[in-house]
Amino acid sequence: MDNRDDPTPDSPLRRRLLGGLLTAAAPALPLILPSSASAADSPIQVGGLPVTCNLTLPVACMAKAAAIGKPGALPRGFEYSKYNGWPEVKESLMTGRIQAAYMLAPLVMDLADKRIPVKIVSLGHRSGAVIMVRTDSTYKKFADLRGKRIAIPSRFAVDFLFLRKMLAREKMTPKDIEIIEMAPPDMPAALYAKAVDGYCTGEPFGAAAQRAGYARPLAMTRDEWRNYICCVLTVREELIKENRPLVQELVNYVQAAGSWLDSAAASREKAITIAAGRKYFNQDPNVLRFVMQNPSDRVTYGDLRMIRSEFDELMQLSIEAGTIKRPIAYESYVDESFVKAIKPVAISL
Repeated sequence: MDNRDDPTPDSPLRRRLLGGLLTAAAPALPLILPSSASAADSPIQVGGLPVTCNLTLPVACMAKAAAIGKPGALPRGFEYSKYNGWPEVKESLMTGRIQAAYMLAPLVMDLADKRIPVKIVSLGHRSGAVIMVRTDSTYKKFADLRGKRIAIPSRFAVDFLFLRKMLAREKMTPKDIEIIEMAPPDMPAALYAKAVDGYCTGEPFGAAAQRAGYARPLAMTRDEWRNYICCVLTVREELIKENRPLVQELVNYVQAAGSWLDSAAASREKAITIAAGRKYFNQDPNVLRFVMQNPSDRVTYGDLRMIRSEFDELMQLSIEAGTIKRPIAYESYVDESFVKAIKPVAISL
């Protein structure tokens, strides 16, 4: 194989694969405002990862910025604050460094159970997780993974629950495979180097390896778990108490961004251009485009309803997985009032 196609350490392909996906994923520095600026007027920072499950966030932020100063728009906005991993987002939300973030739904349940004052106010997407294996592997069904080494982002990730569901269909358990936790940006190269036999994660880290030609999906949530939810918009309760209109506008824009993304191919192409930029994901737009087009419902955004039974299912699966110890009251971690009070806003991008 030509070295240009070899994503081993320090090779050009690995730098192409990981450079765009990883370099911009470091936690964003806190916004430094001029001393004359009032904290009450500065944009709130909304934490998120550079993953396509969070794509509604850059779209919402950009659309809101374009609307400031127009009739009916609140003068205070919100901005995307980029993080590398869920532990960093969780810590920032717990300590109040940020007041809103896209979070893993089971993590929010766990935080609420620990009396951290946070509430889920909207979904961010549906579907978007894949289980990848090497193109040249003989694995055709999950029974073929017995004894194999499979990477997951975190045991709190819904990706892990997806893997467990697929194993259960083969009457297998996680004990039948070797599970390791790994940062998603490292997964494509690990699969290429045969350090793992497969991995389960959100996009675009499955698409990166598939587009490069050495990996294929063994399963996708679009086929196996259509109502899959993972990343949810979460806010601290003090923000709800202090500035309910701003939270409502944030939810309005996130929900509108979801509908806009699924409305036309041109909307997704515009979103790719926005998200690929340095201010947001700082990723190769061709990888993001691959996610959006192969197939077009690999990740979906148009149906962001919060349905209690779906959260109940996630909780039960998390309890079975041991990541949540006991049932947690739905009302303790979800505030449906903002979704019920949605007002249409225009996504003019």
